[in-house]
Amino acid sequence: MLSENLQNAFNNQINAEIYSAYLYYAIANYYEEKGLKGFASWFKLQTKEELEHADKFANYLHDQNVKVILKEIPKPKTEFADFKEPLTIQLAHEKKVTSSIFNLYSISKEEKDYFAESFIKTFVDEQFEEEKTAQDLLTKYEIFCLNSKDIYEFSEKLGQRK
Repeated sequence: MLSENLQNAFNNQINAEIYSAYLYYAIANYYEEKGLKGFASWFKLQTKEELEHADKFANYLHDQNVKVILKEIPKPKTEFADFKEPLTIQLAHEKKVTSSIFNLYSISKEEKDYFAESFIKTFVDEQFEEEKTAQDLLTKYEIFCLNSKDIYEFSEKLGQRK
């Protein structure tokens, strides 16, 4: 049985993952409304991925016969100063999620809950990739998006992700 401390941490992580989806959906809609369908598509895929993460955490709790406790989801920012700002927000947000995952992992290690530790380790590994991808996206934007045409072409390339 998961400790109360781990139960709370898992439920907090579910909330964080759902907020991530909400944030990325807001960003997707921003780009869609600005005509950058590739960026919109990219962030819609990120939205789905974050909801899948929330579902995995919830399923873990169910497998442990622990109740999933849903919490309020704050409204994300929906207006941005420019096309780069959402990419900066994404990177900062992924770092915040990494910190949350590390906290969950630390609790599982401290409590010697090896099943939880093993489960969470997959997310530790994934967060490395999430941060790297967000950083790469921002870096490429800064290097290659010097004008509207460049931004549009970069968006089109992003839209090819499946």
